[in-house]
Amino acid sequence: MIGRLTGTLLEKNPPRILLDVQGVGYEVDVPMSTFYNLPAVGERVTLHTHFVVREDGHFLFGFASPAEQAAFRQLVKITGIGPRMALAVLSGMSVDELARVVAMQEAGRLTKIPGIGKKTAERLLLELRDKLLPTASLASAVAPDAGADILNALMALGYSEREAQSALRTLPEGVGVSDGIRQALKALSKA
Repeated sequence: MIGRLTGTLLEKNPPRILLDVQGVGYEVDVPMSTFYNLPAVGERVTLHTHFVVREDGHFLFGFASPAEQAAFRQLVKITGIGPRMALAVLSGMSVDELARVVAMQEAGRLTKIPGIGKKTAERLLLELRDKLLPTASLASAVAPDAGADILNALMALGYSEREAQSALRTLPEGVGVSDGIRQALKALSKA
């Protein structure tokens, strides 16, 4: 199995890239989260990979981090979720966001990803419940219900999910919803 590639980036055509590894060109499909963080064409890059063999071809998927690779592998184990759908999930949200969505059982957030309906979202939440653990960047100090409400309120006010998550990380432990929104807005206004 091919677990990691390091080489020169030759082409970038979303979601596929071409990576030259000592004279061999590998076509690698990457989620958009990885794609946006790639260096310029001609630069060196290292990708953690997952190799899929099917009767209609061999496919290589690449990820910027081992966490993305692990999340992809958990996703493709789920019945009805193939590599392309798993790539779409990781393109639609970061691993931390996915872990938060699973922890808070937010099926509505998953249905915003193209190709994922209500039943698929519910299956993902059920199958991933104990398999995806959030990393330290999640706002674990905030009570889970309050965190979701604060996040949704900030997004309703026009902030991106990334900005809202960043503001959540600044909140003190055990903060309530209204106080949390107020403090998060102060943090966002200073940014």
